[in-house]
Amino acid sequence: MKNILLLVHDDAGQEARLQAALDLTRAVSGHLACVDAVQMPAIIDSYGGAGTAMLLEEARSREGENKARTQPRLVAEGVSWSWTDSIGSLPECVADAARTADLVVLNSCLDAFPAPDMRYVTTEVLKRSRALVVAVPDSCRGFDAAGKALVAWDGSERAMATVQRATPLLSLASEVKLYQVGEIGERDIPAEDAATYLSRHGVNIDVEIAPPADSIAVAIRMEAERFGAAYLVMGAYSHGPVREALFGGVTRAMLSACSLPLVLGH
Repeated sequence: MKNILLLVHDDAGQEARLQAALDLTRAVSGHLACVDAVQMPAIIDSYGGAGTAMLLEEARSREGENKARTQPRLVAEGVSWSWTDSIGSLPECVADAARTADLVVLNSCLDAFPAPDMRYVTTEVLKRSRALVVAVPDSCRGFDAAGKALVAWDGSERAMATVQRATPLLSLASEVKLYQVGEIGERDIPAEDAATYLSRHGVNIDVEIAPPADSIAVAIRMEAERFGAAYLVMGAYSHGPVREALFGGVTRAMLSACSLPLVLGH
């Protein structure tokens, strides 16, 4: 886990993304790849393309100013970094760049601003990329890789694949808890098996099986607070219709309401 991808875009969540990405890059002694996305205007242009061209030029100018502010900060931070300029929709720009990334740093949502819709961007990148997505709230000011980590467990192959990809990050945590709400299916992967896998990688881990809850997302958030978690790991948007109804809803709820960084895999 060495390749960290950061979406650079002049919006309310950029500072949170930048601080989390810098912390992660330092924690894994990695490389920070920045993709500066100029978003194509989504309008119906009745002026023969002139309106779209004018809005695109405004977006380019705004991102140019953002680049001029951000690059000197990266130089001063002392991490290995690179920069790519891109034009298109935010999900497309990020997903294209994420093909060679281990972690992609985005936002869970932007509380005070309707645009860009970061929950949508994060969801689309998750569906198009094999990289883990670190989704941070706009209030986040860093990523404590050495803190406690809570793994939300549902027994799915997707959850196991997420845990496997996140193992290098989990190995840096001071303590890891694998937390399951309610029972899982007979063909699902037991929490104890996932814990055994992590322990063989030197991860200090405990398992807790909680009783069923009316809201799995609320139960996870409450446990994260009790545990003192610095971040949360979970598989996102399972494909089966029953699991999608349960855990797809959990993913959406966590992106909307969780105050912690989320490490998500799809």
